[in-house]
Amino acid sequence: MTIRAVLFDFSGTLFRLEHDSLAGHDELMRALTAPVGVADGLDVDEAEWERRDLDPVAHRDLHLAVLAKAGATDPAGFYENLLSPAFWQPYPDTAHALGGELPTAVVSNIAWDIRTVFARHGVEHRVDEYVLSYQEGFAKPDPKLFRIACDRLGVHPSEALMVGDSPEADGGAAAIGCAVEIVDPLPTAARPDALLRVLRKHT
Repeated sequence: MTIRAVLFDFSGTLFRLEHDSLAGHDELMRALTAPVGVADGLDVDEAEWERRDLDPVAHRDLHLAVLAKAGATDPAGFYENLLSPAFWQPYPDTAHALGGELPTAVVSNIAWDIRTVFARHGVEHRVDEYVLSYQEGFAKPDPKLFRIACDRLGVHPSEALMVGDSPEADGGAAAIGCAVEIVDPLPTAARPDALLRVLRKHT
């Protein structure tokens, strides 16, 4: 089936949380941005953690608790930085990947409006639909989230490609017939063209 639309994950796929002030917090950042399940080393209720991207208030409360337990001197400030567009850096090929002829949707497990990140880097209008877990009430790998994206783009799932960094979360798109490609969530400087390579493979 010909690919007629592309679905992209946000964190670790199009952008990555990177900032000088986060240096030395690599393990904590990995845990806080784990796409599904309870990350190793986090002392949180499993059920609450799995629902964190469906409720902005719960998301904040859980993260503040985790940051306090991790010894952060200013948990609230640290948390605000995690949501700050200035702390999110695009991969070198993000703008080009979003600038193709095919309609695109961003499908993300997230509890805040990531459009601010896209706007900061001038690519917000290159995305046709933002399908965000906290707004839709479903989180990846639930097939419903991918189906919403396909419906809004006007394509059958078999005509869509899902590009993400998590086989567990983003791989859920395969359940409704989407093609799936997984990229490595490396530091942005270490992954110059992975998005363009997978797009060339399918389009």
